Amino acid sequence: MDYYKRIQQAISFIEEHLHEEMNIAEIASAACFSPFHFQRLFQAITGFSVHEYIRKRRLSVAADLLKQTNTSVLDIALTSHYNSQEAFTRAFEQLFGITPGKYRKADTSVRLQPKIDLLDYQKAMKKEINVQKPVTKHLDPIEIIGYEYKTNLNYERYFEEIPGFYREFGEQGRYMHIQNKRAPHMAYGISCNFQDDGTFSFIVGEEVEPFDGGLPDGFVHLVIPAGTYAVFQAYGGDGIVQDTRKYIYGTWLPNSNFERNEGPDFEVTDVVGSVYPHDLKITIYIPLKR
Repeated sequence: MDYYKRIQQAISFIEEHLHEEMNIAEIASAACFSPFHFQRLFQAITGFSVHEYIRKRRLSVAADLLKQTNTSVLDIALTSHYNSQEAFTRAFEQLFGITPGKYRKADTSVRLQPKIDLLDYQKAMKKEINVQKPVTKHLDPIEIIGYEYKTNLNYERYFEEIPGFYREFGEQGRYMHIQNKRAPHMAYGISCNFQDDGTFSFIVGEEVEPFDGGLPDGFVHLVIPAGTYAVFQAYGGDGIVQDTRKYIYGTWLPNSNFERNEGPDFEVTDVVGSVYPHDLKITIYIPLKR
């Protein structure tokens, strides 16, 4: 599957509608991806969240308008989807280090965000990378009881917050509320309940025997579906999971012959075998289409 080409189609859609209202579902549809999967791929491949890329492109176009036209700062602000000149000025100065008014008068330039060309990027990547093949494995359904946390893809907030979820889960003794465990020393982290705005649930929990009882407050019961998964080992120090996920979505998946299936991906931590933060033993599972 040509992930680069499909993400480029979304970038072209963004450029064509840069001064219009856009939502993630519309942009993802241009690339034939689900909204959440699209956001994760876009961020891993380009280094930007979708919202960040749109903001930088709009402000870059605004910077060109300031230099090349006599359009008022207010009109440029409104065209750039800011509700006021003040809000536009704050955003412009935060990105470029100079106010719009001063930039228009100054004999200086700023570093603009060009339209991303992933096709050139793909050619360069093919020369540089040696894509490693993960183990593929069929899994039967896995029943999980876990505690639900909320996080967000935007600005890679989830990379910062998920380690804290694990710490909170352990420090608050939430694992002690889980009954009928099948693998007591293996902690599951599951990404699910994806929303179009980038928010999703991250469940920290454990595998249990078939379950039909009640749950403590804040806990959920879910079943990881049966299917084929790509299995990656993330063994190493703090940050290894983030680096591995960036590799999976930014390098391995776009350059592989596999397509990610819908549904959750998840990670399993060997709690007994891991020593935080220097020696973590975590396995990441990515669902694949047959």
